[in-house]
Amino acid sequence: MTTNRATVLVVDDDRDLLQLLSFRLETAGYSVIAVDSGEKALDQLAICRPHLVITDLRMQGIDGLQLLEAIRRDNPSLPVIMLTAHGSIPDAIKATHHGVYGFITKPFDSKDLLSQVERAVGMGGPSEREGRPYIDEAWRKEIITRSPLMEDLLHQAWLVAQSDASVFIKGDSGTGKELFARAIHKTSHRCDNPFITINCAAIPEQLLESELFGYTKGAFTGATRNYKGLILEADGGTLFLDEIGDMPIGLQAKLLRVIQERSVRALGSAQTVSVDIRLISATHRDIREEVKQGRFREDLYYRLNVVSLEIPPLSERREDIPLIVNAVLAELAERYDKPPKTFSPAALEVLIAAPLRGNVRQLRNIVEQAFALCTTTVIPASSVQGALQDQPLEMPSLKDAKARFERDYILKLLKITGGNVSQAARLAKRNRTEFYKLLHRHQVDPATFKAASPQ
Repeated sequence: MTTNRATVLVVDDDRDLLQLLSFRLETAGYSVIAVDSGEKALDQLAICRPHLVITDLRMQGIDGLQLLEAIRRDNPSLPVIMLTAHGSIPDAIKATHHGVYGFITKPFDSKDLLSQVERAVGMGGPSEREGRPYIDEAWRKEIITRSPLMEDLLHQAWLVAQSDASVFIKGDSGTGKELFARAIHKTSHRCDNPFITINCAAIPEQLLESELFGYTKGAFTGATRNYKGLILEADGGTLFLDEIGDMPIGLQAKLLRVIQERSVRALGSAQTVSVDIRLISATHRDIREEVKQGRFREDLYYRLNVVSLEIPPLSERREDIPLIVNAVLAELAERYDKPPKTFSPAALEVLIAAPLRGNVRQLRNIVEQAFALCTTTVIPASSVQGALQDQPLEMPSLKDAKARFERDYILKLLKITGGNVSQAARLAKRNRTEFYKLLHRHQVDPATFKAASPQ
């Protein structure tokens, strides 16, 4: 039996059909997670990201369409196959509009099932047919995560790597934009060719131009030899332009010409040289605002932003913090040939609740500082608090989080309805008395929104 190693989440409230589907898929070598409701499926999707979801269309509670909508919202590239019965054509059409991958009619044909599953999971990563194991994750091994949010982003990264489309990576400082760029390069057909990176914010304008485009001997004072530049250095491979938002406007026009003409001319030269590169760029800036303010060329932005990937901050994937901590501790122990160390549960709790606005980079620094200064094998919470320099914890209690959500929800409803309490109560599916109690609890005056609404 061939082991496909792909994970399939199967959702059906018919226990017999669920068991039969699971048996067929497991026999074919797939790893199966079987649940009997849409609610349980959402729970599983919060824990892990499967390679494929197969769900019944008609179910009690959350049905297949609602599940599909939730998946498209949080995991837009996750393929979904819908199980349909005769007579459900209108719902099937609606599912098509929401981006379902395919349909299997009940009673299902095993060959059709396995054929569709094989094609769908092929969207998620390298397949056996390509001579590489499905689960081969060498290309992404530096990105440590168990977050479904990050797993979906990695799936998108793998998909775009199979083309030569330019990629624009957005994310706060320290989120790992260069790691994503390297991962895309490693799993692309350019992987055996150079990966060249340059930080546009770290080099003065005059030097940045010569570094990118190269120069000929005598092109300027100090040019004592020919230098082909980083664009040509990356020929056949990938050029990663980090902090592209800081590139001077004058150089942006020259870079646009390189992209359009697929050629580059060195400073001091009259000749152009053809170049074949894949461009990946990244920034922590709001590039649309930069375009609006005239600091970044709109035509260049659209050339670079063919595919956009946005890396979430660490605050949105705190479940990754213990994984990253353990990986960094193991790396440090090996690098310095020291006995392994661990964080105490209390120390981990402090880290998980910390602001960590510097993201993974800040987390690594804290771990390295604690590793270097702590004399015991178990690192206490005090070491972490010292490294954080008494920054306030950011993870709210459940009570505070619920209250914050409730108040934000009420404010949003009142803003939508212009302070109309009756309408807001109907949207919240609560009677007016209950809604007024909520307003009183959170000290919200609906009249404020009436005054602010346009007449």
